[in-house]
Amino acid sequence: MSGLGTYGTRHLQALFGALGRLARTPLASMLTLIVIGVALALPAGLALVVENIRSATGDLGSAVDFTVHFKMGTPIERVQQIAASARERPGIEAVTVTTAAQALEEFKQASGFGDALTALEDNPLPHHIVVRPAQTANGPAEVEAMRRYFAAFPEVEIVQLDLDWVRRLHSLLEVLKRVLWVVMAVLGLGVLAVIGNTIRLEILNRRPEIEVTKLVGGSNAFVRRPFLYTGLFYGLGGAALAALIVFGGMAYLDQAVGELSAQYGGRFRMAGFGAQGLGILAASGAILGWVGALISTGRHLRRIEPRA
Repeated sequence: MSGLGTYGTRHLQALFGALGRLARTPLASMLTLIVIGVALALPAGLALVVENIRSATGDLGSAVDFTVHFKMGTPIERVQQIAASARERPGIEAVTVTTAAQALEEFKQASGFGDALTALEDNPLPHHIVVRPAQTANGPAEVEAMRRYFAAFPEVEIVQLDLDWVRRLHSLLEVLKRVLWVVMAVLGLGVLAVIGNTIRLEILNRRPEIEVTKLVGGSNAFVRRPFLYTGLFYGLGGAALAALIVFGGMAYLDQAVGELSAQYGGRFRMAGFGAQGLGILAASGAILGWVGALISTGRHLRRIEPRA
């Protein structure tokens, strides 16, 4: 028990020692945190934008909804039967049936030719259904499979679908995902370099102290511990600053995105970090800070030996 208590005491001493050294150099610490925060905010913000775009494809239903028009004379009972079967299929979120009479009434109101259309003896519009794919099944391949399913019914005249738009949308998302991975890799290396160089400078500034510690029997692990905590605090502080930057950016974009969404009949608003996103960001910053400090201390502490 005493051994465990001593071990915990050493970690607490290293922890508070690292905090004290950061507090004694507030300007240098803040500049380092700003660099780390910006480097973490860029990939985090891009990831959030990609996720918002993916969510928007479900909110802006006109992007992936398609219409199934039936042949003239098809009984409404058969249309409703096909719609009921479609609702049971996986990947379909909703199926809305519009009768020929409802379609004609909507066209009268939208076109402004109500009186002229009333003079028609027969309704020229067929029954149709509007199909909304589920958000998890609105890719080009899934939507094309749904189109073939409906087109196979002999009662169906045409399936109206802008598949080129769906392909372009998902190609854009794939490009953004690849860009995200590249940005994450490059800026992650940048964070490692910044933290590693900061720790290197601190090691050089504290060289006499390190030499004395080793002279009285301090191991490399003992000497390394406060530097590892310093790297950890830099990573966590940078992640907190990155979260604030991304939050401000999303708040700034939210109004413009809401207005754009309204033009497409949606009510989409930019979503920020949830608890999971904040946890991932904090963990990423902590890991990068710890690893950067570990690499730097492992390289430079071995070169410092007490002089006789």
